[in-house]
Amino acid sequence: MISHLAGTVTTIAPEGAVIEVGGVGLLVQCTPGTLATLRRGEPARVATSLVVREDALTLFGFATDDERDVFVLLQTASGVGPRLALAMLAVFTPDALRRAVLSEDVAALTRVPGIGRKGAQRIVLELAGRLGAPGTGSPGDGGAVAAARPGGPAPWREQVRAGLVNLGWQARDADQAIAAVEADLAALSATDGAAADGGDDAAAAAGSPDASAVLRAALRKLSRA
Repeated sequence: MISHLAGTVTTIAPEGAVIEVGGVGLLVQCTPGTLATLRRGEPARVATSLVVREDALTLFGFATDDERDVFVLLQTASGVGPRLALAMLAVFTPDALRRAVLSEDVAALTRVPGIGRKGAQRIVLELAGRLGAPGTGSPGDGGAVAAARPGGPAPWREQVRAGLVNLGWQARDADQAIAAVEADLAALSATDGAAADGGDDAAAAAGSPDASAVLRAALRKLSRA
């Protein structure tokens, strides 16, 4: 198993990135949140999982070891393949998934494109007690990735937009959701102690917006539309 990659990012696309390691460019499929932390031409280290099929070898990359481990475990549920597992981690953090499964929150799981009510019920049934409790995951050294620099260029808007489109939303709907989240962030940034709430919106409001937090907030907007 290839547990992590450390190299230079040469290409970033909505569905993945190419990381050059020892002169070899490796294509890594990532969630939009993980892609948001990468910068072309800069070093990065991502936790990885290699999925072997008869006709392909596909490498998936994650911001933390915990995300990678949850990705692997999700695929043990009936009907959950690597693409759907990746989509689940694009919508939820590992701990948010743990909370949804522990609380049997079927409605929350159906926010993921490709998961219906019956599928969500099956996931809850099969993964109950196996994902662990929130906070039990460990990021690990292998999951550290290059972070966005405060004050530098802000490509987060296009990364979030590309992530939403890649998950199946129309570009117009993605733009509207991003605009709605921006309005919320402006209100939060004007409120004392907003970042202390610990939610995705608060995290995004603290300084430069975090693309992965904005993405999850936008997905919540779209799921309620």
